[in-house]
Amino acid sequence: MQIDILTLFPEMFKSPLSESIVHRAIEKGVISIDLIDFREFCHDKNKQVDDYPYGGAPGMIIKPEPIFEAIDYLKARRKDLIKSKEFPIIYLTPQGEKYNQNIAKELCQEDYIILICGHYKDIDYRVREHLVNREISIGDYVLSGGELPAMILIDSIARLQKGVLTHIESAETDSFHDKLLDCPYYTRPREYRGYKVPDVLLSGNHKKISEWQENKKIELTKQARGDSN
Repeated sequence: MQIDILTLFPEMFKSPLSESIVHRAIEKGVISIDLIDFREFCHDKNKQVDDYPYGGAPGMIIKPEPIFEAIDYLKARRKDLIKSKEFPIIYLTPQGEKYNQNIAKELCQEDYIILICGHYKDIDYRVREHLVNREISIGDYVLSGGELPAMILIDSIARLQKGVLTHIESAETDSFHDKLLDCPYYTRPREYRGYKVPDVLLSGNHKKISEWQENKKIELTKQARGDSN
């Protein structure tokens, strides 16, 4: 999978892309990630990427030209990956659909994704009307830009790629994989400061353990999410 990220702050990605699961996915060649500073597609001497909004409003708006030209550049560069016109060009915005595990599983099947990280108040709406074909939000709150949401998408997609996790079953039993939160887990020692591991987990009875885990999933989901799941 190739992921291209349009951002004004490529340095923000250095640590997240060089650590843990994402780094392992990159090392294994399962995912390739390129950072494109779309400021480089500004043609004025000051490389001004933003301007005041028409109609008046507080804040600055990212101009359409650098994003359109960056996308044109990537389409020409990635011809071998673009098998149809409808590969995901994703804008990360609080106005988008709420991100969840189902979307992560859907996106991990793609060969090519472009992520657009906005900044300032917003990007020129013509980008959203004529380039973007999917908008995603990581929650009902506002961040300074799309870089952190992009990192979240990349991490959640990377760990679902074949060969990244030592045991893919680990991902398949995570929270939300079956629309339920995950059950509690315990490890050694059996007792710590008087707190004991539930007896059923030490019983060796796999049927009872499975039933306990499933009941705990349902119980925890109801406690945390009510009847929404």
